Amino acid sequence: MVTKSVDLRSDTVTKPTEAMRAAMATAEVDDDVLGADPTAARLESEVAKIMGKEAGLFVASGTMGNLISVLVHCDIRGSEVILGDNCHIHIYENGGISTIGGVHPRPVKNNDDGTMDIGLIEAAIRDPRGEIVYPTTRLICLENSHANTGGRCLSAEYTDKVGELAKKHGLKLHIDGARIFNASVALGVPVNRLVQAADSVS
Repeated sequence: MVTKSVDLRSDTVTKPTEAMRAAMATAEVDDDVLGADPTAARLESEVAKIMGKEAGLFVASGTMGNLISVLVHCDIRGSEVILGDNCHIHIYENGGISTIGGVHPRPVKNNDDGTMDIGLIEAAIRDPRGEIVYPTTRLICLENSHANTGGRCLSAEYTDKVGELAKKHGLKLHIDGARIFNASVALGVPVNRLVQAADSVS
């Protein structure tokens, strides 16, 4: 008999345990801007290792992590990002990629399992010869797990296919990984394998 339910809607509804609060209260801290905060440095290093990426950067929210990632890959105003029509970056993050970064979203229909058809993604990539009139496609974004489709998990194989498509067209791939650890547990696949094809992950 289940006596307690676990709310996995978002990291924003979770609460720290007493042990977590104690760890926060006693953590060694210093100036993170000057790179002297040993706790932040250890966190960034550990997360980079878990993700199989070169480096990590601690930021205050998932929205901020996604925004920074999009802006790093789309560093020219008028760039375009292909993303799901039902994904967090497109719907819930205050249009920040457009408002702050001047990045144009090009939504592609999300399937019921959170994926986008590979053919539709490729069809959405702009012909670079039209850059005089069109935004320039620079990035594809995925979300894993995909919140608006009930937390459906994207397989490593699917992500690999999108990564191959991105490379074929000289694009970057970013993964909104706000629930990537949930996807890892549900699929029984290490996190670094789920994001192996990605250039960045939040």
